[in-house]
Amino acid sequence: MVQAQTPKREFRGAWIATVNNIDYPSSKSLTSAQQQAEFIKILDQHQQAGINAVMVQIRTNGDAFYPSELAPWSEYLTSKQGKAPEPFYDPMAFMVAECRKRGIEFHAWFNPYRAVPNINTTVLDAKHVAVKHPEWLLPYGNLRVLDPGKPEVIKHITEVVMEVATKYDIDGVHFDDYFYPYPSTGLTINDSATYNRNSRGILNRADWRRDNVNILVKTIADTLKAVKPWVKFGISPFGIWQNKTTAQPLGSATSGLQSYSDVYCDSRLWLQKGWVDYIAPQIYWNIGLAVADFSILVPWWANNVFDRHLYIGHAAYRINATDVVAWQNPSQMPTQIRLARSTAKVQGSIFYNTNTLNKNLLGFRDSLITKLYKTPALMPQMLWKDAVSPDSPKNLTANLTDKGLQIKWQKPIVGVSEMEKIRGYVLYRFADSETVDITNSAAIRGIIYKDTTAFSDTDIAQQAIRYTYVLTAFDRLHNESLASNMASVAMVTGIEDNEVFTEAKLNQNAPNPFDDYTKITYKLERASHVSLKIFDIMGTERSRLVDEYKSAGEYSYDFHNLNLETGVYFYSLQTQGGITVKRMIVIR
Repeated sequence: MVQAQTPKREFRGAWIATVNNIDYPSSKSLTSAQQQAEFIKILDQHQQAGINAVMVQIRTNGDAFYPSELAPWSEYLTSKQGKAPEPFYDPMAFMVAECRKRGIEFHAWFNPYRAVPNINTTVLDAKHVAVKHPEWLLPYGNLRVLDPGKPEVIKHITEVVMEVATKYDIDGVHFDDYFYPYPSTGLTINDSATYNRNSRGILNRADWRRDNVNILVKTIADTLKAVKPWVKFGISPFGIWQNKTTAQPLGSATSGLQSYSDVYCDSRLWLQKGWVDYIAPQIYWNIGLAVADFSILVPWWANNVFDRHLYIGHAAYRINATDVVAWQNPSQMPTQIRLARSTAKVQGSIFYNTNTLNKNLLGFRDSLITKLYKTPALMPQMLWKDAVSPDSPKNLTANLTDKGLQIKWQKPIVGVSEMEKIRGYVLYRFADSETVDITNSAAIRGIIYKDTTAFSDTDIAQQAIRYTYVLTAFDRLHNESLASNMASVAMVTGIEDNEVFTEAKLNQNAPNPFDDYTKITYKLERASHVSLKIFDIMGTERSRLVDEYKSAGEYSYDFHNLNLETGVYFYSLQTQGGITVKRMIVIR
């Protein structure tokens, strides 16, 4: 087995945007059943592409995609703010459960401050915070955001986040890049009244605004740690912290908008203080862009991550864009991923957005499936949250049956705390004389995200004589146990899959696996009596295809399957010079 190029541990995320129905649901007017079917389809597509985490936007503008005491139902879900789904169901509970079935982490994506996208056109429900507390709003043109400088706002946002975190079994809390409003020509932030009442002795207004955001970030971090310490907290800021200047030598060699001074986010400080578990900067630019080069920004963030996790935010929506030639190159996004992987301290990627990712623009999604995310990945460990691994599974066994290889084991004994619970198992498979090495991601036969003690391995079409399996258990934060005992199984019983002479050549049947038809070809170096037969795994003859004298030459046999059920079979070619055997798989 060739060592895989994909990491064994890697965060592979996708944003699912609900604002303006960008990704989900596709329309405000879907029925509850249609919403559920659409979300399942999205998850199935992501699972097929190797995605192991989704950031689902459950609060866009002071609204909710769940029944809430603090916010009205989102208009993007039911066409009218405050209107519940009909027939009623809890979208959050549904989405979390569906993610759990597939081993996909669910990160609840909040827009903490955004309240009213357009004060002139947005129809607000009586439950909306802008109606209940208009004094909390900070105007910016037609936009209204919750004023970050008000202690009441910090308290309210914390309550909103914790309502979700305590009610649902989420894996993470996620903020994006919207904090103070992005600069707009002709507009200024008028927060003098708030500053005068609550300056906290900070003389510089910009420093005060950054401190307001810092207080919220720290408050969320501290509260989550106290209530649900296993829930991850991550933020996806604008891709540039500060540009490098004489006054700011720590910045990046860029010349774009700066989140530090333009939206008052000191993301580097959040990492330095350990308030966030991961940062996912939106590096939505191509490699080589003069003002913001992807290849410059990735190592800058890696050098400033302070031992927290760094996941790169990629602009999937820019693939095949017509305004920049670089985005029309099919290698742009795969190269970005490889560049990120080759950079120390980068531990994953997140793609914006789901809709464009699943369109397979320039074949990028195909490249995830066939190359970049070909093998499954565990999550990177967050040792500052939990560094204790579970015990190993016990008594692993592997047995060959007519339905494939049946793997069974006993669960490890675990404690009752959430940190100790088993989240799943990793099954490793090694063929013939391969070294048993659980650091080899190519050996992962499957990551099993369910409470079970059995697995059926039906992918046994390759010509291995013997398989050796080991199993590990992992907990909620993907701390992995040591390997179980080894379980080996010979792929033949009573006969062998081999080739012991050169006077005849038996080729692998094609197609294989097959249903009702396959072709068997062979070559005779000299004339001989020929016997071509099919056996089951117990060595019982099931069909005699050829039994006659033949001259030297190449031959083929079209086998039409009439009575072989799903399972593993063998076909043998016997001549006067010896016998050779190959394995075939029937799937019906």
